[in-house]
Amino acid sequence: MSDLQDLSFDDFDKWRRPPPTITDFDRVLATAMSRRGVLRAGVGAGATALALSGSAMVPLAAMASSRFAFEAVRASTLDTVTVPDGYQWDVLTRWGDPLWSDGAAFDQQSRGTAASQRRAVGDNNDGMGVFSKDGRHVLAVNNEYVNRDILHGNRADNKPVNADDVAKSKAAHGVSVMEIVPDGDGWAVQLDSDLNRRITADTPMQLTGPAAGHDLLKTAADPSGTKVLGTFNNCGYGQTPWGTYLTCEENFNGYFSASDDTFDVPDDFKRYGIGKKDRGYAWAMADERFDIAKHPNEPNRFGYVVEIDPLNPTSMPKKRTALGRFKHENAALVIAESGHVVVYLGDDERGEFLYKFVSRDRYQPAGDNAELLADGTLYVAKFNDDQTGRWIALTPETTGMASKAEICVHTRQAASAVGATTMDRPEWVAAHPMRAEAYVALTNNKNRGKKPNKGGDATPVGGPNPRAENNYGQIVRWRPADGDHTDVAFTWDIFVLAGNPVVHKDAYGGSKNINAENMFNSPDGLAFDSLGNLWIQTDGKYSNEGDFAGQGNNQMLQADPDTGEIRRFMVGPKECEITGLCWAPDKRTMFVGIQHPGEKGGSHFPDGGNSVPRSCIVQIRRDDGKVIG
Repeated sequence: MSDLQDLSFDDFDKWRRPPPTITDFDRVLATAMSRRGVLRAGVGAGATALALSGSAMVPLAAMASSRFAFEAVRASTLDTVTVPDGYQWDVLTRWGDPLWSDGAAFDQQSRGTAASQRRAVGDNNDGMGVFSKDGRHVLAVNNEYVNRDILHGNRADNKPVNADDVAKSKAAHGVSVMEIVPDGDGWAVQLDSDLNRRITADTPMQLTGPAAGHDLLKTAADPSGTKVLGTFNNCGYGQTPWGTYLTCEENFNGYFSASDDTFDVPDDFKRYGIGKKDRGYAWAMADERFDIAKHPNEPNRFGYVVEIDPLNPTSMPKKRTALGRFKHENAALVIAESGHVVVYLGDDERGEFLYKFVSRDRYQPAGDNAELLADGTLYVAKFNDDQTGRWIALTPETTGMASKAEICVHTRQAASAVGATTMDRPEWVAAHPMRAEAYVALTNNKNRGKKPNKGGDATPVGGPNPRAENNYGQIVRWRPADGDHTDVAFTWDIFVLAGNPVVHKDAYGGSKNINAENMFNSPDGLAFDSLGNLWIQTDGKYSNEGDFAGQGNNQMLQADPDTGEIRRFMVGPKECEITGLCWAPDKRTMFVGIQHPGEKGGSHFPDGGNSVPRSCIVQIRRDDGKVIG
């Protein structure tokens, strides 16, 4: 197909391996209708009980004394960033901006070369975090993927045609690490800092944990199965108390292809969406390791959480196989009272699972914690309809798989084997900073109640996934038993059902904390600030028509976890995703990512005119200089 590069990650996966239709559709439909009956008129008592149970809820009309420090902004379809009155924004850095003074300025015509891209900020920034030491501050930023039509817009057909095009694409992926310094009321990137670093699809990395050295990870170039080149499709992130950055490999499958049309794609590859054609990156054209017909184990070396020391530019990144292999969204880390490290992890695909990792060893505040993520137990979530749940350990005994190493490589298959709950695309997880509870954004799932996942697991309507053909998404909250994040038992509720109450008067209108003034679809990024406010970022439909009428461009909202109130804080430019959120050390500046503006050709953000649209990081401040989070 000539248009694979135009498919979204989800549609590419669907094209790669269309999921079979559920045969007992009548049962699924009956279940869906029964559930809709419970939720009928999403603004009614049924929806309120489901969406807000377990909280100290108060009527929305009684929320005038809420802790929000801004007046909500309206939905917008403008090609700019909109923030509340009393706030200001500007661009910190953008794709192609040099990190060193010997780097070439971004070229609007060529869009750069491999050489210039290696010295510049990568494309499509996503998760990011700030790290500080000895009065210096570093911003580490994921560069998830590239918009091929834009990156290769200097070519007649907007496609890579030679080795330098491939090398440029690979260099635009990975992670950008940059020192930031105070600059007036805000911050600026420090050129030529000895802490500046680009980590790309060619950077040497170490494979660690149970799968390291296993036969499934060995290649001709790396017979030890312990060393790999690169990381790519880096989505969300995590941050450890010992000062490292966790970057999460998500849609890694779209970079591999086969030169041999007769190559028999293994079922284990199909479960991850790996096949004979890539998504248009054409990396195998210039780098043979991406040809699965010649190097069938190479894909097994991607799909992990990678730990990076952002304050040591000579350190080697480490892929932590103990945290499982799947399409990682982010890595939300907490330290349990026992001292064990707990990491919550979502697998962002329709009908996949929610996981947690519990370290074998304990965190030592004054000790050496460098290998805490090298070993532990991986669990997957099972949600019950009575709002209880249980974490199921993925072990050879529970899964029937041969070894822990195999579980860490074929994690999806292991989760299917124990009957975990199929979820509506688990994206970011955020843990409350002041109490033992966590939230996950289930962004959407048009196949809910219609088709199983790629492993053949049913996706019935019910529990934390209460709507068939779920195009709006929801945020689910859970609380571990006895406030202990290592406990296998938990209770859960739905914090919010996104929807459109103007268009729909049933469950698709959303839960009671959704109204015409704050409605949104497809929650994606989640983050708590230091004051305990929950921030919600969206990556959904921005048509502003039909089911999405009145919702405008993608946006960022603030939510009060105690009352359930949600208020729109920011709207992005056209055709973008709002993603990545962190704060400057003094909490007076918020850094927010604007990803893929103009992905369909309708934006020139951030530079306007006829300029090339460029993903960027904006910084937002209050006019009065007070803390913003």
